[in-house]
Amino acid sequence: MLFRVVPGSPVPLGEQIAACVRGAIANGTAAPGERLPPARGVAESLGVNVHTVLRGYQRLRDEGLIELRRGRGAVITAAPGVVDQARLRESVHRLIAQARELGLTDPELLTLVRSSLAGAPAPSDGTLP
Repeated sequence: MLFRVVPGSPVPLGEQIAACVRGAIANGTAAPGERLPPARGVAESLGVNVHTVLRGYQRLRDEGLIELRRGRGAVITAAPGVVDQARLRESVHRLIAQARELGLTDPELLTLVRSSLAGAPAPSDGTLP
């Protein structure tokens, strides 16, 4: 599995690591039962702290995508319904990263999403509702 991070990104490194795994699960290159590389090895290859990798792995555990087993490492556990949720989560995380790159604040992004959910048309002048 290929892990990539962008140190200068506004997205935290642990989240970027989780996004790599989410993306692999979503596109089918990582399957249930497959082991993730040890956190220490990922940390060394990326030049980050092992705790940063573990934060990413813990986020994936909290989302139900992996299981952390003492002595056995991280194993992908995603069931088919969870894989669909992983795809959606990955899209949401890309949306958040894109909004941050554009300089939108969290309240502005939430306003945009709420107006889209309510069916309100997006403003044509490029301003947020």
